[in-house]
Amino acid sequence: MDNMPIYNALLKYVKSKKVHFDVPGHKRNPKTELLKDFFNHKLIELDASSAKPLDMIGTPTGVIKEASQLMAKAFLSEDAFLMVNGTTAGVQNMIMSVLKPGDKIILPRNVHKSAINALILSGAMPVYVEPVIDDKLGIAHGVTVDGVKNAINNNLDAKAVLIINPTYYGATSDLKEIISLTRLHNMIFLCDEAHGSHFYFNDSLPLGAMSVGADMSAVSLHKTGGSLTQSSVLLAHRRHIDTHIIQRTIELTQTTSPSYLLLSSLDVAREVLINSGKELLDEAIELSEYARNKINNIGDYYVLGRELIGQPGIFDLDLTKLSIKVSDIGLTGIEVYDILRDSYNIQVELGDIHTIMAIVSIGDTRINMDILIDALIDIRKIYKIDKVIKTDFLWSRPHMVVTPREAYYANKKSVPLSSSIGEIAGESVMAYPPGIPIVAPGEKITKEVLEYIDFLQKQDCVLTGTDDPKLETILILGS
Repeated sequence: MDNMPIYNALLKYVKSKKVHFDVPGHKRNPKTELLKDFFNHKLIELDASSAKPLDMIGTPTGVIKEASQLMAKAFLSEDAFLMVNGTTAGVQNMIMSVLKPGDKIILPRNVHKSAINALILSGAMPVYVEPVIDDKLGIAHGVTVDGVKNAINNNLDAKAVLIINPTYYGATSDLKEIISLTRLHNMIFLCDEAHGSHFYFNDSLPLGAMSVGADMSAVSLHKTGGSLTQSSVLLAHRRHIDTHIIQRTIELTQTTSPSYLLLSSLDVAREVLINSGKELLDEAIELSEYARNKINNIGDYYVLGRELIGQPGIFDLDLTKLSIKVSDIGLTGIEVYDILRDSYNIQVELGDIHTIMAIVSIGDTRINMDILIDALIDIRKIYKIDKVIKTDFLWSRPHMVVTPREAYYANKKSVPLSSSIGEIAGESVMAYPPGIPIVAPGEKITKEVLEYIDFLQKQDCVLTGTDDPKLETILILGS
């Protein structure tokens, strides 16, 4: 047993009986008979390989094609492509399907690393729109219509616009108005809905991108829709998109040996959302509002809520996300994240400088919510200190000198991180989650970037993306 480190770690993690406020959305707690039936199967029973009765994912003509058509109908789109490489592959295929090397794409700078990597793969040139920065809460929200309009007017040759719906913290942008802008200028509208699969099944939640005319959207059913981790879907309308090109692009990156566990879980999750999604999501929203009120009454904590809707960068808000500002107790969100996990056996989705974020989904219960609330009461009582958490340097965005693709293929050398100010990054540095690059390939490394990295390292935050796992050195452009 000592020679199976991943299996042993997984068994230990599962047996720890953690209270989960992270993904996947099913929370290992199937609430419907269909989900119970699916999860009661032994893993080995459903682990099959491609065979004629099971169809082929590359050129589906049978059950995969039928499941894709049902998925498209459920998500109000004309086409759907089942993905077993995660929404990372969905985002990359979405961008690669519509952009050629040198084409411009307008997108927020707080995109996930999958979008940055898609720029490397496609050779597209990013035009960044700055998200609205909330200095009080210490987080980034969505983008404004005016911000996108300015980017379009200054880049009328851009081919596409990509928007996040919602951000990691639950904020959405005004999709209808932004889509109208793209239509005026014959640009394609793309959407990263990694955290928005549930939007399509309850009217109390923000609008799903496909319902208001997006051309393509990449959606993580596993995050909030109940399917197995790594299962996703790429949605498309045919008006401006050649779906044959999408299929050919997917064949470049999608495995030829798909997991039927993942594919069948997409089938099951879609059916559950169609038949029971409204009721299950009503429960999730009610549970979130219950927690929001309780946590706000503790003192020193603040949970983002309806009162923020209408502020710049928050056209609407996903109420199933509990984005909780905790830094007023004198601890960072990273510290509270660790305390919850190590001392209270609670796993939340994210801890950053000022906040923690707990995802509430179709698998959550009132009992578990009370456990989280009681833990936050306890943490405030035990750990509160008189300390101000300052991060003024956090929002200084680096300047792109060369495109991500040019930087990726350029000659590089390794230098001490402390000596890299003014150099052009040859690799990404990011905290995960959320996987948003602090600096991306092709961007200038600044003093503020190093200060932020140093701050995160001192918080024992997981930093990824670099050749050097200790991040004592960094790759820069040069020979």
